[in-house]
Amino acid sequence: MNIMQKKITFGVIIGTRNIFNAHLAAEQRQKILNQLDRLGFGYVIPDEKATRAGAIETRADSKICAELFKAHRDLIDGVLIILPNFGDELGIIQTLQLAKLDLPVLVQACNDEISKDDVKSRRDAYCGKISECNNLYQYKFPFTDTTEHTCDIDSELFAQDLKYFGFVCRVVKGLKNARIGAFGTRPAAFQTVRYSEKLLQAAGITVVPIDLSEIFAQAQALDSSAAAVKNKLAAIKDYGRIPKEIAPEAIVKQAKLSVVLDRLMEENELDASAIQCWNSVENNYGCAACLSMSMMGQCYMPSACEMDVTGVISMYTLLLAGGNIPALLDWNNNYGNQRDMCVCTHCSNYPKDFIGSEIEISNLDVLGTVLDRKNCFGAVKGKAVPGPMTFFRLSTDDTKGRIKSYLGEGVFTNDPFGMDGGIAVCKVNNLRQLLRYICQNGYEHHVGMARGLSARVIYEAVSNYMKWDIYYHNGQKYNESIQFICGQNC
Repeated sequence: MNIMQKKITFGVIIGTRNIFNAHLAAEQRQKILNQLDRLGFGYVIPDEKATRAGAIETRADSKICAELFKAHRDLIDGVLIILPNFGDELGIIQTLQLAKLDLPVLVQACNDEISKDDVKSRRDAYCGKISECNNLYQYKFPFTDTTEHTCDIDSELFAQDLKYFGFVCRVVKGLKNARIGAFGTRPAAFQTVRYSEKLLQAAGITVVPIDLSEIFAQAQALDSSAAAVKNKLAAIKDYGRIPKEIAPEAIVKQAKLSVVLDRLMEENELDASAIQCWNSVENNYGCAACLSMSMMGQCYMPSACEMDVTGVISMYTLLLAGGNIPALLDWNNNYGNQRDMCVCTHCSNYPKDFIGSEIEISNLDVLGTVLDRKNCFGAVKGKAVPGPMTFFRLSTDDTKGRIKSYLGEGVFTNDPFGMDGGIAVCKVNNLRQLLRYICQNGYEHHVGMARGLSARVIYEAVSNYMKWDIYYHNGQKYNESIQFICGQNC
């Protein structure tokens, strides 16, 4: 199952301490389950009769909860610690120790009410949260905090915290289990996209290499009358406008290539891919790979050109964080004297939803000047419609043995630009500062972009849980005023 189709599921720990009214724990236990049901999240939690008030306090309780979590390890994406009262720090920390999930953790504490300060009604979760976080720190469990120190479980504020945390969990689990197809080898002229497969593997990201010759042979062996080829031809014609001068046999070649790539993605259980494209596919097979890549991206399987493996991981991160379909772009042109604006382009392989309007599918323009144009069909052309966007780029710094990244937000504008291919006119505040950082720190010329604002999610996932170096352009770690806008697959 594609991770974008999976329901985000939490392991839930309700903390309690025996000097507090057990009814408080039972009441908040039901409230969190109601909230999770309302928001569409799944959950794994001990039966309410398995422990006192269905909460965790003793080591025996910890063992019950940890065994349940371990039995559902593949289902759980993150852990919620809910403190209806002060809670028992040992019971909670021992549960995490025994379960050994290595997943994101969110710590929530319930509000006290001024009018309910008697022994039976007081919670002291305000203080208990500090104690619990101290233990998480001691035991080196990274965790995520709520917007406010304490909050009501059934509040809209906490609902937003849960959504935000859910996306963080999806990014972390998605990256730590990612399988990336490397179709072909790096084009000789593009040393900028060199990367360390070993550093990626250490982070949980597996790269699966597949030789282009195998892909070409499988595509050439397909019968043009095969059902899969006919279905792909129909999908291509529905996907965008194809000029009349494009030869039908060029479209068939593209369809066969797409069928093979789709099959390889499925057979190898790949989440995303990078393809050599320039210029082996054109010279040795007879079409561009752009359209096939675009259509895979449209189906939530991002694909990057020029064998940019870390580029497509950047795209995949954006997809996981916001649910909007990403693309890989060049930081390509200045926009007159507007120094906070630039033009980002590619040939292109932009997915249709990334562009946001009707697309043209035709021949490569730049490569078409040096290659036989009859071998250049498949470029996806269009201009990205205006709207907010997030950009992200990761890279392996091999000499330092680190994965590094940069992140930020901006907008696609409606300003005109007449260049062919895939075009996105962008505005990013303090763009000069960003470009200086990119150049001085040895980043690639490619960047991943997606619609919506999801930088906060990526920052939390990458810095707190993946432990990668990250520069957050114009962002502040604790700036809760930064808006979060996600896509249809949130």
